[in-house]
Amino acid sequence: MKTDIQIAQDTKMVNIKKVAALLDIKEDDLEFYGKYKAKLSDELLSSLADKPDGKLVLVTAINPTPAGEGKTTTSIGLGEAMGVLGKKACLALREPSLGPCFGVKGGAAGGGYAQVVPMEDLNLHFTGDIHAITTANNLLSALIDNHIQQGNTLGIDPRQIVWKRCLDMNDRALRNIVVGLGAKTDGMVREDHFVISVASEIMAILCLASDMHDLKERLGRIVVAYNFDGEPVTASDLEATGSLAALLKDAIKPNIIQTLEHTPAIVHGGPFANIAHGCNSVRATKAAMKLADIAITEAGFGADLGAEKFFDIKCQMANLKPDAVVLVATVRALKYNGGVPKAELTAENLDALKKGIVNLEKHIENLQKYKVPVIVTLNSFVTDTEAETNFVKEFCEARGCEFAISEVWEKGGQGGIELANKVLHVLENKKSDFEPLYDMNLSLKDKIKKIATEIYGASDVAYSPAAEKELQRITDMGMGKFPVCMAKTQYSLSDNAKLLGRPEGFTLNVRDVYVSAGAGFVVALTGNIMTMPGLPKVPAANTIDVTDDGVITGLF
Repeated sequence: MKTDIQIAQDTKMVNIKKVAALLDIKEDDLEFYGKYKAKLSDELLSSLADKPDGKLVLVTAINPTPAGEGKTTTSIGLGEAMGVLGKKACLALREPSLGPCFGVKGGAAGGGYAQVVPMEDLNLHFTGDIHAITTANNLLSALIDNHIQQGNTLGIDPRQIVWKRCLDMNDRALRNIVVGLGAKTDGMVREDHFVISVASEIMAILCLASDMHDLKERLGRIVVAYNFDGEPVTASDLEATGSLAALLKDAIKPNIIQTLEHTPAIVHGGPFANIAHGCNSVRATKAAMKLADIAITEAGFGADLGAEKFFDIKCQMANLKPDAVVLVATVRALKYNGGVPKAELTAENLDALKKGIVNLEKHIENLQKYKVPVIVTLNSFVTDTEAETNFVKEFCEARGCEFAISEVWEKGGQGGIELANKVLHVLENKKSDFEPLYDMNLSLKDKIKKIATEIYGASDVAYSPAAEKELQRITDMGMGKFPVCMAKTQYSLSDNAKLLGRPEGFTLNVRDVYVSAGAGFVVALTGNIMTMPGLPKVPAANTIDVTDDGVITGLF
């Protein structure tokens, strides 16, 4: 059996200008990065303003398990299937972070015959967007320390610097560090921290900004520290806005590539959904909606994280109204939620399936709260039995959902025809009355409680003293009407990764809170979630290589 990278490398890509032409994009509107990658020009994006919007379809999933769900694979396969059916469709996806590619994940461009290509480029440096974000983030850190060194006229309290450095790599040793050691000229000694680049507020800003003007305004509002009087110090106070924007001048432009079947894919931005807001850029999504009749996007991890943030943060900020949502599950993952060990998932086990399907049930209930039609798709494995598949189908249809089998990993677009037809049926026959979960005028605590109780299934929320204090400070600064971005484990509906299925009656523990004033949301850290991942005992980096003639191997 071919690996994903072998399938991708065996595919004959077409010049990106031919792919763009499927969306009526002219060659002059592309900024080329070789033959198979390009950025969309600002002139093109501006010209789309008066065009009508196509339909918007979100793809999300149940909580991820070691058994695999295939959300991105399903998104890409659905786009390919729309092409097979002659529909004008466009994908809007996130860029992968380098860190997980060398850690556990090994790649994030889809799988099997539902991939976007060039796969290796996308998983590695791509067009340099994440590098630009990393550089801008760390320039701001350098300006903070330099300002203190050069006299500290803003009165920055070194004990209250909240801006962290970043690196797009899983490096646990950088989570908590000390900077400024050495001579007096080497800066003030202080504690510092690193986050992974995709958790940087600048990533969130890039993904939520509508244009360069909006980007600069958001960058200027970043709270980097507090002064000795407890007042916020911003990037604008440091006169950093212009130089940060200059570094992001090209990164703000969405990228276009293709699927294995040459469906256009706009890939831009890459915040994680467990520690950030988990959606590709607003510019990319809106461009896909203007350029195609059907825009297919995805949000990270399970629906309790990515979909909730897509609806409550991205859609509210960008005035988006999704028309349908596809919820991905697998029989294997549902049995895993029912207590079956990974090594035994291939055997039929209806009892475990009935026990574990409560996870899918909760996600269905959650999505229906947003009043958007739901299509459940079962990502097919050869070990699935007819009895198991029929049980899931009947379960979903009894709850008012359309249901479809997806075989896109094995068959590409042809394997997604059933799903594509169900999506088209919903788009044509079921009305979306989208509304967010909460009103922005609620207090920050009330928003957190609403997410915790209604989406996660918690009975209550507990706050550390530090979180209580920070919530009050953020409210006093006039930012209490911001949406909330929950940082939580992706593996469970709760904040405890070991609680599978549908945990209930638990208390959600918020240990810390901080404001991302430029992005426009408040982040609540729950449980033991980390903003800088670590590598596993045997990282994927150990098996990645490049041949003498430049062919990359081992990348998933």
